[in-house]
Amino acid sequence: MLTIWGRRNAFNVQKVLWLVGELGLPHQHIPAGGDFGGLDDPAFRARNPHGRVPVIDDGGTVVWESHSILRYLAARHGRFWAADPAERSLSDRWMDWSLATLQRDFMDLFWGHWRTPEAERNRDLIARKQEACAGHVRLLDEHLSGRPFLAGDDFGLGDIPAGTVLYRYFGMGLETPAVPHVRAWYARLAERPAYREHVMMPFDDMYGRLAY
Repeated sequence: MLTIWGRRNAFNVQKVLWLVGELGLPHQHIPAGGDFGGLDDPAFRARNPHGRVPVIDDGGTVVWESHSILRYLAARHGRFWAADPAERSLSDRWMDWSLATLQRDFMDLFWGHWRTPEAERNRDLIARKQEACAGHVRLLDEHLSGRPFLAGDDFGLGDIPAGTVLYRYFGMGLETPAVPHVRAWYARLAERPAYREHVMMPFDDMYGRLAY
């Protein structure tokens, strides 16, 4: 049995649960982190010395870091995992860009605007991160003008990290650029049951709340 540790409303955990849903994998979910705690327990630290979620245990194989988990599960189950390295790189590059660039700026924006109480917000930081995110989604829009998904004609691993951003990005009530191809891609993702179940979750309870 696949076991997954993490909070369902944690951004990186949602990526993993989305893929698990796409793969239709039976699994046990153990809430961990935030209000659930447990990240400093010796048993958890033995699985992940960094004390962070998500973590999975797949029949004794323990994997941490969300994108490592995505790649492991896709390779393990032979779906969304191209045998050809060149083809596989089409998703890999978007996964790495999403983690290093898009997610970094988006999480700063999410925490700066949504999670921070209004009286404590850094308006300059929010403006900078809003502009950065707008640039990122315009880049995605240009790329998606010639294809329905990031790596081509079919949904793949590359869509998961960037796609997970969209629900909160478009749902915070901030001004966003006109990006018709990204909006169409978002609509295609929203048609997927696993996306609706694991990503499109209300996040109002996080508003103005800095603590997990």
